[in-house]
Amino acid sequence: MSRFKRRDFLKVTAGVAAGTALGSGSALFSAEAAAQYKVTPEKGAKLRLLRWKRFVQGDEDMWAENTKKFTQATGIDVRIDAEGWEDVRPKAAVAANIGSGPDIIIGTFEDAHQYPEKLVDVTDVCNYLGGKYGGWYDVCKSYCTYNGKWIAVPMGCAGNALVYRISAMKAAGFVAFPKDLPGFLKLCQGLKAKGLPPGFALGNATGDGNTWTHWLVWSHGGKMVDEKNNVVINSPETIAALEYGKQMYETFVPGTLSWLDPNNNKAFLDGQIGVTLNGISIYYAAKTSQDPKLKEMAADIGHANLPVGPIGKTTELNLFFPMMVFKYSKYPNAAKAYLAFMMEKEQYEPWQQASIGYVTQPLKAYESNPIWTSDPKHTPYREAMKIMLPNGYAGEMGYASAATMADFIIVNMVAEAVSGSKSPKEAAERAQKRAERYYKV
Repeated sequence: MSRFKRRDFLKVTAGVAAGTALGSGSALFSAEAAAQYKVTPEKGAKLRLLRWKRFVQGDEDMWAENTKKFTQATGIDVRIDAEGWEDVRPKAAVAANIGSGPDIIIGTFEDAHQYPEKLVDVTDVCNYLGGKYGGWYDVCKSYCTYNGKWIAVPMGCAGNALVYRISAMKAAGFVAFPKDLPGFLKLCQGLKAKGLPPGFALGNATGDGNTWTHWLVWSHGGKMVDEKNNVVINSPETIAALEYGKQMYETFVPGTLSWLDPNNNKAFLDGQIGVTLNGISIYYAAKTSQDPKLKEMAADIGHANLPVGPIGKTTELNLFFPMMVFKYSKYPNAAKAYLAFMMEKEQYEPWQQASIGYVTQPLKAYESNPIWTSDPKHTPYREAMKIMLPNGYAGEMGYASAATMADFIIVNMVAEAVSGSKSPKEAAERAQKRAERYYKV
């Protein structure tokens, strides 16, 4: 890792200039564009950062180490606070509302669209990074731009894949992980019969609950809204998804209705379940454990991308991380300098490696990070940003999509239908009414 001295940093960031173009894969992301980013941190600046608690230790350790490098290079102290995913979103909303709080908050999904007017324009940072590192994936613009400006810097996403026990899959009669819905359901049934049932979160889990239930609905052609932001969740396609979900739920380990994000990790590592949808954190925990049983489990863990449904294309939702600078900050330039520094290759790639790819990159150049090929079990996570759909699909990102996500409407609909507390029709009708409160017609 190269040493980055303070005089080098000040040389790079001297002066102030703001770029405004959003282009991707075009002349706007050229070497000339990369050279345009310049910012002078405020004198006496110090920063406070709020982010989500780590799920893999290497993430937290290397993020702190890279932050220390930034402080050594600039003299700017950065305090890092961490909260659970479910707590970051409301704390960010409160900070935006009262005009006081951390300078930088690393949120989830489209948090930035809930209070875009409260956020610092970071177009200059994003144009610089995009120009230098091959451009941003398209989904980044959906989450982080508003009225033609970047209002957040994409950190990446917690890529998801199906995490399964290879031996259990084979015992259930499969040589390879199925890629279609009928085969996947048959595998779930086989795993239950062999004593290692599936387990998918159905509580208000920001990551695991949202990701698999959105895939379930989208894979059948259902969606919250159409291209004109009309609420269309109560549809035959959604009903078909819920009927399929009922058959899946019959195979689940007991208790998933109350599962939050940590529960499936614990259940898998305890040997209670044979397949779940998760980031790479389960494999990381098993692989780095000192427990011989968990190390043995790591060798038996496989990863696969989600099956493709009747619509014939991938329909994955991954937990996206926007890094937001708030206008109440006294040190917006220092905050932008910090985010640019943390996204540079010298910091970003070692951070990905330390967390074995827990966060999938938003910048195309980082696809070549050796972390994705050093262990073939990492590879299914590499293209999470490239293939994912944004929350709010197929409509526009904004307050309404953020609010429906924050209200767990799709998660609750699926939980109600698959558990039998409501019929699929009743659950879809209720979801329609709840969503229409946000998508006012």
